[in-house]
Amino acid sequence: MTKQVAVIGSGIAGLSAASHLAKNGYDVTVFEKNDQIGGRARQFEEQGFVFDMGPSWYWMPEVFENHFKAFGKKVADYYTLKRLDPSYRVYFDEGDFIDVPADLEKMKALFEEIEPGSSIKLEKFLKEAAYKYNVGMNDLVRKPALKLGEFVDMRIFTSMFKMDLFQSVSSHVRKYFKNSRLIQLLEFPVLFLGAAPANIPALYTLMNYADISLGTWYPMGGMHEIIKGMHALAVELGVKFEVGADVEEIRVEDKLSTGLIIKGELRKFDGIIGSGDYHSMEQDLLSIQHRNYTTKYWDKKKMAPSSLLFYLGVDAKIDGLQHHNLMFDADFDLHSDEIYAQPKWPTNPLFYVCAPSKTDPSVAPEGKENLFLLVPIAPGLHDSDSIRERYFDLIMDRLESLTGQEIRSKIIYKRSYAISNFIADYRAFRGNAYGLANTLDQTAIFKPSIRNKKIKNLYYTGQLTVPGPGVPPSIISGEIVATEFTKQLAL
Repeated sequence: MTKQVAVIGSGIAGLSAASHLAKNGYDVTVFEKNDQIGGRARQFEEQGFVFDMGPSWYWMPEVFENHFKAFGKKVADYYTLKRLDPSYRVYFDEGDFIDVPADLEKMKALFEEIEPGSSIKLEKFLKEAAYKYNVGMNDLVRKPALKLGEFVDMRIFTSMFKMDLFQSVSSHVRKYFKNSRLIQLLEFPVLFLGAAPANIPALYTLMNYADISLGTWYPMGGMHEIIKGMHALAVELGVKFEVGADVEEIRVEDKLSTGLIIKGELRKFDGIIGSGDYHSMEQDLLSIQHRNYTTKYWDKKKMAPSSLLFYLGVDAKIDGLQHHNLMFDADFDLHSDEIYAQPKWPTNPLFYVCAPSKTDPSVAPEGKENLFLLVPIAPGLHDSDSIRERYFDLIMDRLESLTGQEIRSKIIYKRSYAISNFIADYRAFRGNAYGLANTLDQTAIFKPSIRNKKIKNLYYTGQLTVPGPGVPPSIISGEIVATEFTKQLAL
């Protein structure tokens, strides 16, 4: 008889795990507590505006291609990609901005214009970043990190000396470049990794290679098209989905997870993959004796940021914006300190504006603009409507100043989303948006384990375990867990 496996949560990692499990011969059912699949990558529509709720950057396109390729498919079978050019815009002051070109030669020319002699340094910097990317994405992130021996492979071991694990992103970037704008440009990709650039291993400059060399892409119709494609593939493989199915308990007998309690009913399975919030699944769904970790363990974890988000429908086209826009007209170090070192609501935060309607006419009515505003904030802060409104006014003042136009009076739809929503919708630990901080002491074997050490057939996947947060890592996480789960159940 075919073994039955349950997957808790239908985010990126859950969808990836479900498809790989189905390919491995299991009968898979995915349970989603919300009324729409996709986890943080959900989507909603209001007044003709189509809003992606979470991820908005499409980097590392080969990870997506490899996912579909594993099933004899390709990305183009499910959605259409467009490479953005410019990749994004960075504002430093009113009328003072840089458009980051997709073409590498143009990028080198931009660097040379800002800092003479830096184009040659950029070549060397990217060559090193490419090496880190290839080793990191092909070897390190695909390890289940269940034991230290996985990393004693000679190729990986010798590579460690070139991976800059013990040098920070900040010091590594400054070794090559002096101009503050170029430094900010190169430090930006690690802003959401959970620590200041001075505390993130320079290994993560691999993201600069992803950014500059591999490019920034966009799935026409929105980032939720990824979810639609992964869902369609899973259904083709026989995976079943139940939405509005909030798991109340993981039932355990004789060191085996035997099923899930959903709406008071026991649903029996041969194994379970937890793709929801790791902390919540442990603390809320399992009894103390079946947990990997204590409350004290979780309280010591360093978290990546949460976010204050605004979804805006604007009754006009807005000049001065590209698809992606980084507002670096405030003190980077102060904002970083108020997220990581002394957590509090920021004094004058950097923020990000996504205007997908600049690329995709389907996400807004004709003549109107779809805006997604994001402010990185410390997790675990007190969240209220009055605080949200104060920050809305603050960043709108700056957005109007930077773009030189009045916007607020043209807003015809507005919705905010922050810490309390992350907790309510995803049971996110401390209301985090991006998982654990990617510090050295929370990398690989130091992350929460994908395997429940006390229950043979219970595994975890997603942004709080290996390889870490982000859409591409979550895709890989699902594949890793499906592989390890299959090995374990075969024993």
